[in-house]
Amino acid sequence: MSSSSVNADAPTLVEQPVQPTSQSVSQQTQGRKADHLRICLDEDVQSHRITNGFERYRFTHCCLPELNRDEIDLGSTFLGKAIATPLLISSMTGGTEQAQIINQRLAKTAQRFGLAMGVGSQRVAVENPALTPTFSVRQYAPDALLFANLGAVQLNYDYGIEQCQKAVDALEADALILHLNPLQEAVQTEGDVNFKGLFTKIERLAKMLPVPVVAKEVGNGISASMARRLIDAGVAAIDVAGAGGTSWARVESERAQDAKQRRLGNTFADWGIPTAECLTSIRSEFKTRISSDSSELQATVPLIASGGLRNGLDAAKAIALGADLVGMALPFLQAASQSEAALAELSEALIAELTTVLFCTGSESLRALRQPGVITSRPL
Repeated sequence: MSSSSVNADAPTLVEQPVQPTSQSVSQQTQGRKADHLRICLDEDVQSHRITNGFERYRFTHCCLPELNRDEIDLGSTFLGKAIATPLLISSMTGGTEQAQIINQRLAKTAQRFGLAMGVGSQRVAVENPALTPTFSVRQYAPDALLFANLGAVQLNYDYGIEQCQKAVDALEADALILHLNPLQEAVQTEGDVNFKGLFTKIERLAKMLPVPVVAKEVGNGISASMARRLIDAGVAAIDVAGAGGTSWARVESERAQDAKQRRLGNTFADWGIPTAECLTSIRSEFKTRISSDSSELQATVPLIASGGLRNGLDAAKAIALGADLVGMALPFLQAASQSEAALAELSEALIAELTTVLFCTGSESLRALRQPGVITSRPL
């Protein structure tokens, strides 16, 4: 981002955790939030030996698109809500003063450009309600598609419908993301690693919660078979969050205090399924699957593609391969740490890149971008 986009009057984003009202586990969670922001902004925690997989795909250029670029429509719907642009500011943060500033900037950007937005895990606010304002952004994005967020594993650690509803209510969210992060928890020194029996608990939650539940990985991917089981359990949408971007194993390795956990994070830093592979395999699975009580095709599952996407060309490839919504985290985090002006510059660039792909493939809409022959794969 150019230096001219930085707002000189913006608050300096030096991490100063909000003090909880009482000594509790929330202090540990809050400290972890601060560490995550610092490490993602200051350290090289991207995947090194695995890519998102989109380099295998190339669009077929249309030299005469027969379109007016200014009339191209990027609008669609997701989980029944209209969105102007198929871009999601992926779940990142909350729980600290820096996170509050970032979330407010992100929400204003989502409102201005018609983007969807998720917040980071709200566990810290459930543990300490005084931190809820660091997540509550609906006032800044009254029309945006907003996702609340909790870790699915917390359903095995005394969380249930009450805590999930609190997270949704605090954000006035349209849906709840349950993030799935077994590798991150395994590397994290204080990680929660009991993932046993979660399908049954997710199924119960999906039936009881009044908003849709979205299952999301955190950078290691969701396979087609796991997506099928999650949908069968009542999950309304899948965010594949594949490998190829920020490695949370590497992030946790950076903050590990003991040699074993640091080594564990480095060993598994490039673990996972590339985002493009997740996307294409899930789309193939649900395209051909026949429901048990009908000869008709199973309804298509709503899909979010995230994990290592860095520009509008990546986003267009994901949409062409079947994504309904495209999530990015690091590009928005880096811009939000500077200013609202930097976020506006990024958003305008992403939208221009995505629109240019549609224009240069002769696609007047996102639906047209998914037509056969618009994108082709190259041999490995």
